[in-house]
Amino acid sequence: MATEILRKLRSEALMLPETERAELAHELIKSLDAPADTDVADAWDKEILRRLAEIDLGTAKLIDRDEFRRRMQARLSGR
Repeated sequence: MATEILRKLRSEALMLPETERAELAHELIKSLDAPADTDVADAWDKEILRRLAEIDLGTAKLIDRDEFRRRMQARLSGR
């Protein structure tokens, strides 16, 4: 019975307009996530603001995309 319900839901969902399918997909994926940890979200907000302030003050050490890509490839390959 559950398989039949799933088949019907899938069929009907696929007939929705793209934006509504995307909204449905987003809500379904969100339903699989653990509840949000507000302490973690607050900590990330503070960290983002701190980093933006460093950029604005000119104290942040920035790298270009090519350097970033090189570093990430080296890290992924274990170098």
